[in-house]
Amino acid sequence: MQELAPHVYIETAYPGVTLGAINWSHGLILIDAPFRPEDTRAWRAALLNLSGGVDRLLVNLDAHIDRTLGARNMDCTVVGHEKMAAVFRNRPVTFKAQGLETGAEWEQFNGVGSIRWAVPDLTFSERLVIHWDENPLILEHHPGPAAGAIWAVLPGARVIMLGDAVVVNQPPFLAAADIPVWIESLKLLLLPEYRDYLLVSGRGGLVAHQQVRTQIDFLSKVDEQVARLAEMGSEPEETARLIPALLSELDYPAERSSRYEQRLRYGLMRYFIRHYRPTTEELEES
Repeated sequence: MQELAPHVYIETAYPGVTLGAINWSHGLILIDAPFRPEDTRAWRAALLNLSGGVDRLLVNLDAHIDRTLGARNMDCTVVGHEKMAAVFRNRPVTFKAQGLETGAEWEQFNGVGSIRWAVPDLTFSERLVIHWDENPLILEHHPGPAAGAIWAVLPGARVIMLGDAVVVNQPPFLAAADIPVWIESLKLLLLPEYRDYLLVSGRGGLVAHQQVRTQIDFLSKVDEQVARLAEMGSEPEETARLIPALLSELDYPAERSSRYEQRLRYGLMRYFIRHYRPTTEELEES
């Protein structure tokens, strides 16, 4: 566990997403959850070492399975965006691991089993301010990676937890994305007011502002290339032609090649269908 500021911690040791913990006198605010039951138990045990108030609150930064699968096992009140809650209303009540092959992290592990989703107990539309300390936690709606994506902003500590808005050395998840909106959200991080903030990626921990620019460039190329295929009358499956060039821009371990190829294959095709070949009105997927 790494302390970024007084009482503000992140953990990158578990498969899936970067976890956060804010330890205030009123209670503990958690950012996302591990997806494996054994990791949930280990994370909860580690949190016992943090002295603080008795209340517990779990914030999910979006509805992605990697960060929401273990939410129920955290056994506390769950907060999320109202559009994240809408995603859960359209999922089966019980999750069953069936090899969706989206390139997500949870798909690489056995033993996930059947799990009941933890639908958010509290939701909001644009902004939620949590006053559990003299310096508040602000949850802000920043769609782009998904319709219900949010940031957790700590102005007093100068920390922002970004979820999947910025990922490093891996392709982003595109299936539920709105790339133009995503890029506009990221440009906010380059404004002078955020220059001295610590930025926390939901996959990999601390990132620099230069990596925000790199993410913008990558997303811009994806959007331009998919639009070009659509103009040519291409079929959704032809988005796979974009994968080698896009992966060549990323620095990642060789053993992750097949996973990241599949992540782009699934994400590019779903993005193409949703934005250029919609057949029915679709709810955001994750």
